[in-house]
Amino acid sequence: MKQLPTTQARACNVAYSGLSNILISDIGVSSPFKEPNPPSDLVVKQYKAIWDTGATNSVVTKAIATACGLQPTGATEVNTAMGKNIANTYLVALWLPNRICIPSLKVTEGIVGGGMDVLIGMDIIIQGDFAVTNFEGKTNFTFRMPSLRCIDFVKELPPTVVVDGQTVNRPGRNDPCPCGSGKKYKRCHGK
Repeated sequence: MKQLPTTQARACNVAYSGLSNILISDIGVSSPFKEPNPPSDLVVKQYKAIWDTGATNSVVTKAIATACGLQPTGATEVNTAMGKNIANTYLVALWLPNRICIPSLKVTEGIVGGGMDVLIGMDIIIQGDFAVTNFEGKTNFTFRMPSLRCIDFVKELPPTVVVDGQTVNRPGRNDPCPCGSGKKYKRCHGK
Protein backbone atom coordinates (compact mmCIF):
# COMPACT_ATOMS: atom_id res chain seq x y z
CA MET A 1 0.00 0.00 0.00
CA LYS A 2 1.41 3.38 -0.99
CA GLN A 3 0.20 6.91 -0.78
CA LEU A 4 0.32 9.38 -3.65
CA PRO A 5 3.76 10.93 -3.91
CA THR A 6 3.88 14.43 -2.49
CA THR A 7 6.64 16.84 -1.64
CA GLN A 8 5.31 17.11 1.88
CA ALA A 9 3.10 15.25 4.29
CA ARG A 10 -0.69 15.51 4.08
CA ALA A 11 -2.88 15.70 7.16
CA CYS A 12 -6.52 15.72 8.12
CA ASN A 13 -8.30 16.73 11.29
CA VAL A 14 -11.79 16.05 12.63
CA ALA A 15 -13.04 18.15 15.55
CA TYR A 16 -16.19 17.50 17.55
CA SER A 17 -18.22 20.03 19.55
CA GLY A 18 -18.18 17.68 22.56
CA LEU A 19 -16.78 14.34 23.65
CA SER A 20 -17.16 11.49 21.16
CA ASN A 21 -16.47 7.80 21.69
CA ILE A 22 -16.73 7.12 17.95
CA LEU A 23 -14.30 8.59 15.41
CA ILE A 24 -16.05 9.30 12.10
CA SER A 25 -14.92 11.13 8.96
CA ASP A 26 -15.98 11.66 5.38
CA ILE A 27 -14.16 9.44 2.90
CA GLY A 28 -14.06 8.88 -0.83
CA VAL A 29 -13.97 5.52 -2.59
CA SER A 30 -12.99 4.98 -6.22
CA SER A 31 -11.47 2.41 -8.50
CA PRO A 32 -7.79 1.81 -7.79
CA PHE A 33 -5.19 3.44 -10.00
CA LYS A 34 -1.45 3.42 -10.54
CA GLU A 35 0.70 6.22 -9.26
CA PRO A 36 1.49 9.03 -9.69
CA ASN A 37 -1.79 10.59 -10.85
CA PRO A 38 -5.41 9.47 -10.89
CA PRO A 39 -7.10 9.25 -14.30
CA SER A 40 -8.99 12.42 -15.28
CA ASP A 41 -12.28 10.48 -15.57
CA LEU A 42 -12.01 8.84 -12.12
CA VAL A 43 -15.30 8.93 -10.18
CA VAL A 44 -14.91 9.29 -6.42
CA LYS A 45 -18.04 8.50 -4.39
CA GLN A 46 -18.44 10.00 -0.92
CA TYR A 47 -19.21 7.95 2.19
CA LYS A 48 -18.90 8.01 5.99
CA ALA A 49 -16.15 6.05 7.69
CA ILE A 50 -15.49 4.94 11.24
CA TRP A 51 -11.84 4.76 12.36
CA ASP A 52 -11.18 1.59 14.37
CA THR A 53 -7.79 0.85 15.95
CA GLY A 54 -9.15 -2.58 16.93
CA ALA A 55 -9.61 -3.64 13.29
CA THR A 56 -6.67 -5.13 11.44
CA ASN A 57 -7.90 -4.27 7.94
CA SER A 58 -10.21 -1.78 6.30
CA VAL A 59 -13.75 -2.83 5.32
CA VAL A 60 -16.33 -1.67 2.78
CA THR A 61 -19.97 -2.72 2.67
CA LYS A 62 -21.52 -4.78 -0.12
CA ALA A 63 -23.51 -1.66 -1.07
CA ILE A 64 -20.27 0.23 -1.76
CA ALA A 65 -18.84 -2.65 -3.79
CA THR A 66 -22.00 -2.63 -5.91
CA ALA A 67 -22.26 1.18 -6.22
CA CYS A 68 -18.61 1.51 -7.24
CA GLY A 69 -18.73 -1.48 -9.62
CA LEU A 70 -15.93 -3.24 -7.76
CA GLN A 71 -14.96 -6.73 -8.87
CA PRO A 72 -13.82 -9.26 -6.23
CA THR A 73 -10.09 -9.94 -6.28
CA GLY A 74 -10.43 -12.96 -4.03
CA ALA A 75 -11.82 -14.05 -0.69
CA THR A 76 -10.43 -14.26 2.81
CA GLU A 77 -11.41 -15.61 6.19
CA VAL A 78 -12.32 -12.85 8.60
CA ASN A 79 -12.81 -12.87 12.36
CA THR A 80 -15.53 -10.58 13.65
CA ALA A 81 -17.51 -10.21 16.84
CA MET A 82 -20.08 -12.49 15.19
CA GLY A 83 -17.54 -15.22 14.47
CA LYS A 84 -15.53 -16.36 11.46
CA ASN A 85 -16.71 -16.14 7.88
CA ILE A 86 -15.43 -15.91 4.31
CA ALA A 87 -15.64 -12.47 2.66
CA ASN A 88 -14.83 -11.01 -0.73
CA THR A 89 -11.80 -8.74 -1.11
CA TYR A 90 -11.52 -5.79 -3.48
CA LEU A 91 -8.93 -3.28 -4.63
CA VAL A 92 -10.00 0.33 -4.13
CA ALA A 93 -8.55 3.80 -3.90
CA LEU A 94 -9.44 5.43 -0.58
CA TRP A 95 -9.59 9.20 -0.30
CA LEU A 96 -9.27 10.34 3.30
CA PRO A 97 -10.20 13.92 4.28
CA ASN A 98 -8.02 16.66 2.77
CA ARG A 99 -7.37 14.51 -0.33
CA ILE A 100 -5.01 12.07 1.40
CA CYS A 101 -5.12 9.16 -1.03
CA ILE A 102 -4.20 5.51 -0.90
CA PRO A 103 -4.41 4.65 -4.63
CA SER A 104 -4.54 0.88 -4.32
CA LEU A 105 -5.71 -0.81 -1.15
CA LYS A 106 -7.03 -4.32 -0.55
CA VAL A 107 -10.24 -4.09 1.48
CA THR A 108 -12.60 -6.72 2.77
CA GLU A 109 -16.37 -6.76 2.27
CA GLY A 110 -18.25 -6.71 5.52
CA ILE A 111 -20.86 -5.16 7.74
CA VAL A 112 -19.87 -1.83 9.28
CA GLY A 113 -21.89 -0.85 12.34
CA GLY A 114 -23.52 2.43 13.22
CA GLY A 115 -24.80 3.12 9.72
CA MET A 116 -21.27 3.67 8.43
CA ASP A 117 -20.14 2.64 4.95
CA VAL A 118 -16.39 2.14 5.50
CA LEU A 119 -14.23 1.01 8.40
CA ILE A 120 -10.70 2.44 8.47
CA GLY A 121 -8.49 -0.18 10.11
CA MET A 122 -4.91 -0.41 11.23
CA ASP A 123 -3.75 -1.13 7.66
CA ILE A 124 -4.33 2.61 7.04
CA ILE A 125 -3.56 4.00 10.50
CA ILE A 126 -0.06 2.47 10.62
CA GLN A 127 0.86 4.37 7.46
CA GLY A 128 1.07 7.65 9.36
CA ASP A 129 0.69 9.41 12.69
CA PHE A 130 -2.66 9.25 14.51
CA ALA A 131 -3.68 11.05 17.71
CA VAL A 132 -6.88 11.63 19.66
CA THR A 133 -7.27 14.42 22.21
CA ASN A 134 -10.18 15.49 24.41
CA PHE A 135 -9.03 18.95 25.48
CA GLU A 136 -11.70 21.11 27.14
CA GLY A 137 -14.31 18.38 26.67
CA LYS A 138 -14.03 18.31 22.86
CA THR A 139 -12.79 15.26 20.98
CA ASN A 140 -10.35 15.95 18.18
CA PHE A 141 -8.56 13.39 16.04
CA THR A 142 -5.85 14.02 13.55
CA PHE A 143 -3.98 11.87 11.05
CA ARG A 144 -1.03 12.54 8.75
CA MET A 145 0.81 10.58 6.11
CA PRO A 146 3.60 9.73 6.05
CA SER A 147 4.74 9.47 9.65
CA LEU A 148 6.97 12.43 10.50
CA ARG A 149 7.90 11.95 14.13
CA CYS A 150 7.09 10.12 17.33
CA ILE A 151 4.36 11.75 19.37
CA ASP A 152 5.06 11.19 23.07
CA PHE A 153 2.72 12.87 25.52
CA VAL A 154 4.93 11.83 28.45
CA LYS A 155 7.81 13.89 27.07
CA GLU A 156 5.51 16.92 26.73
CA LEU A 157 4.82 16.95 30.48
CA PRO A 158 7.21 18.70 32.83
CA PRO A 159 9.46 16.28 34.70
CA THR A 160 8.15 15.36 38.13
CA VAL A 161 9.60 14.26 41.43
CA VAL A 162 8.06 12.78 44.58
CA VAL A 163 8.53 14.95 47.68
CA ASP A 164 7.07 13.76 50.96
CA GLY A 165 4.76 11.33 49.13
CA GLN A 166 3.39 13.89 46.64
CA THR A 167 4.23 14.13 42.95
CA VAL A 168 5.21 17.68 42.00
CA ASN A 169 6.85 19.39 39.03
CA ARG A 170 10.61 19.20 39.44
CA PRO A 171 11.84 22.55 40.78
CA GLY A 172 15.11 24.10 39.65
CA ARG A 173 18.14 23.28 41.78
CA ASN A 174 18.13 26.73 43.42
CA ASP A 175 14.33 26.98 43.83
CA PRO A 176 12.76 26.53 47.27
CA CYS A 177 12.10 22.87 48.08
CA PRO A 178 8.39 22.00 47.65
CA CYS A 179 8.39 20.32 51.08
CA GLY A 180 8.26 23.76 52.74
CA SER A 181 11.58 23.45 54.61
CA GLY A 182 12.76 26.83 53.34
CA LYS A 183 15.92 25.24 51.95
CA LYS A 184 16.95 25.21 48.30
CA TYR A 185 15.77 22.08 46.49
CA LYS A 186 19.39 21.00 45.82
CA ARG A 187 20.17 21.05 49.58
CA CYS A 188 16.96 19.32 50.64
CA HIS A 189 15.03 16.71 48.60
CA GLY A 190 17.15 17.29 45.49
CA LYS A 191 20.26 15.65 46.98
